[in-house]
Amino acid sequence: MLLRRLRLALDMIKFEHSIFALPFALTGALLAFRESGFAVADTWRIVTWIIVAMVGARSAAMAFNRLVDADIDARNPRTKMRHIPAGLLSRGFWLGISSRSLH
Repeated sequence: MLLRRLRLALDMIKFEHSIFALPFALTGALLAFRESGFAVADTWRIVTWIIVAMVGARSAAMAFNRLVDADIDARNPRTKMRHIPAGLLSRGFWLGISSRSLH
C-alpha cells in the first residue's frame, strides 16, 4: 500500500521532470565553478547537495501546487483526474509527509 502511494506521489509530482531539469542546475554549478577557476574544495559534496536541493525543492513545490489547486482541479474537466481530485491520494497523505519531514 505504501509503495503504491509512493509510486502515485512520484507520478503526481512528475519526478521524471526533476531528473530532466538536473542538467540545467548542474550547468549553473559548472559556470560557478568556472568563475572560481575550478578551485573548489569538496566538489562532489557540493554537486551532491545541489542535486538534493534542486530535486527536493522542485518536488516540494509541485506537491504544494497540487495540494493547493486540488479544489480548482476538481472543477476543471481537463484536470479533474489528477491524483488528489480523483481520490487516488488524500490531502492527509501530503500533510503527513510534510509534517514528518519537519521533525
